[in-house]
Amino acid sequence: MLNSYAKAAEIEVQVNDIAGASVENAVVYLEPKDKTPPMIKSQAAIAQKNKTFVPLVTAIQAGSSITFPNQDSVRHHVYSFSPAKTFELKLYSGVPSTPVVFDKAGTVVLGCNIHDQMLAFVYVVDTPYFAKTDASGKVKMSDIPNGDYLLKVWHYALRKENVTVDKSLSTKESGTIKMVIDIKASI
Repeated sequence: MLNSYAKAAEIEVQVNDIAGASVENAVVYLEPKDKTPPMIKSQAAIAQKNKTFVPLVTAIQAGSSITFPNQDSVRHHVYSFSPAKTFELKLYSGVPSTPVVFDKAGTVVLGCNIHDQMLAFVYVVDTPYFAKTDASGKVKMSDIPNGDYLLKVWHYALRKENVTVDKSLSTKESGTIKMVIDIKASI
């Protein structure tokens, strides 16, 4: 099956808002139109530092896990009541012994039951072809197999949490793809 995924393309995406400003922390991903993408489980970490989740946005493939190291001198109670993943890590310091597995695609909003200002987002996708934009609104993905895809862009400031901005593309269209998403009215 992996032989049907000949490596071919490098895709660079620039994500801007309607005013032309770069959009940081947007999740950009490719869903194959005609093949099931390979499952590549990974592990990520979302730390708590200075009563803030770091990073603000984490993107992972479904089936992957996240650890939640507490690097503060106070205890935190990390939780999510999102449909894509509901869990609680009750008051703790250090690193919980078991990572949380995110097995369903969608948006997961994180909070701390003790510190209401703490907020973060996990965006879970069903594809291994994803990345998060940097401060300049850019992302680059390499070794994308030949094929037809639906390019999707998600950002936490979109009006609805599971809404994406979509564009069809073929990997034969290597190069920079510009996407404009309307997040200005949503913040």
